[in-house]
Amino acid sequence: MVHPFHDTQGARGTSRRTVLALIGASLAAVPLLDATSASATPAASKATGLDDPAKKEIAMKLVSSAENSSLDWKAQYKYIEDIGDGRGYTAGIIGFCSGTGDMLDLVQLYTDRKPGNVLAKYLPALREVNGTDSHDGLDPNFPKDWRKAAQDTAFQQAQNDERDRVYFNPAVQQGKADGLGVLGQFTYYDAIVMHGDGDDPTSFRNIRKRALRTAKPPAQGGGEVAYLNAFLDARVWAMKQEEAHSDTSRVDTEQRVFLRKGNLNLDPPLDWKVYGDSYHIG
Repeated sequence: MVHPFHDTQGARGTSRRTVLALIGASLAAVPLLDATSASATPAASKATGLDDPAKKEIAMKLVSSAENSSLDWKAQYKYIEDIGDGRGYTAGIIGFCSGTGDMLDLVQLYTDRKPGNVLAKYLPALREVNGTDSHDGLDPNFPKDWRKAAQDTAFQQAQNDERDRVYFNPAVQQGKADGLGVLGQFTYYDAIVMHGDGDDPTSFRNIRKRALRTAKPPAQGGGEVAYLNAFLDARVWAMKQEEAHSDTSRVDTEQRVFLRKGNLNLDPPLDWKVYGDSYHIG
């Protein structure tokens, strides 16, 4: 089922991360927030984190349910589409966009590792269209060549590595620094996937700052449940600032469901809904 109004990166979707034209190519070049991200709290570092392989697999399925209307996140390497959101082409497992710089970084990494690949010839065009929704220099064959590249395990690995570098690892690092468990780290990851970590008011860092106005995370002496509720409130506010994000069910009927049940460790079985569709992880 296609959800043109929501954030999807895989075979059916849309990316809704904030355009980072003024920031440049890589989100990871922007440090996360404040000094609390320098190291995790002792309690958080001893506990299982979202970077545990089993928990990471759950995280990928949860995001894919919202992004792709499917739990099969590995089927999304080949996805590519312009869904008319002003970000150009959206593609791959995390919704890399030709207009936000992360697609350029990905293709550059792939080319560094495998010169002469089928996408390498598009690097000049990707540099030119960065920050725009233009297809200049990409059409008509870029989507076909993307799907061809997606059959290459080296390109799949490049997608995995850029996902981790730009989105997953920074989110988990900040979550651990704030003393959050697996669910809290996931709420950060889902937010940074959708909103990026730029300087605009709806970016991940500013969603977090908004939450900190009303609650403190465990690392600052606050309660985890109260803080996560504040963070999700701030996330919903950010989503409603853009029409493309206005359906907040990935928070309301997914993340808040786990929070209300006190499942701060994201332990299966997990049952949730996104955009009215039901999902289960046993």
